[in-house]
Amino acid sequence: MPSLSMAIVKSTWYPVKLAANRNEVVDVIRKLKSGKYRLYSRKVDPKTGKRKNLGTFDTREAAEKHERAVQYFKRKG
Repeated sequence: MPSLSMAIVKSTWYPVKLAANRNEVVDVIRKLKSGKYRLYSRKVDPKTGKRKNLGTFDTREAAEKHERAVQYFKRKG
């Protein structure tokens, strides 16, 4: 398994875990000013140049749970 390195995208972002492959982003959850957490897609939308909003959650745990569900259904359809 490739070693993971830590990188901070912006000061308000949580550390994003990057694998050896630069295209593989493991976690994209951002804390908002309201105190809630927002889950963003791993890839940038080519039309807008931004990441898609995949939901806003009260807790980081809820956002992580939803991210696991998104990954599961993305593969299992």
